[in-house]
Amino acid sequence: MEMVSREVTIAVLQSFADAWNSHAADALMTFMTEDCVFESSAGPDVCGTRYVGRQAVRAGFIEVWDTFPDAHWGNARHFVHGDRGVSEWTFTGTRKDGTRVEVHGCDLFTFRDGKIFLKNSYRKNRPAIPKPPQ
Repeated sequence: MEMVSREVTIAVLQSFADAWNSHAADALMTFMTEDCVFESSAGPDVCGTRYVGRQAVRAGFIEVWDTFPDAHWGNARHFVHGDRGVSEWTFTGTRKDGTRVEVHGCDLFTFRDGKIFLKNSYRKNRPAIPKPPQ
């Protein structure tokens, strides 16, 4: 019988990042626990906006792409230590009004049983870059 790793690795976090850049919600959800939590980098609460459970988390992920249709996380760097991990990245994205965002950020992860239980996102708060003149 083949043993399946119950440990999250740097390669797993890179695959997770690749799924974000592919805008692949179903692929992203394969990395998440059933009772997963996503705390976004923006929102009304001290933790940003908190999405709890697979359906809400999936909707929160899709909301990011709705806000930034060309969202991309580049220059990814990851590390894992036990049941915690970090991904650092540079986010770029254009809102529907043409303003752009380019900021450094990170995700802090908590893992359980080889999957992501908590994805807690942070990014620099930088003014939007104006839409280029046409």
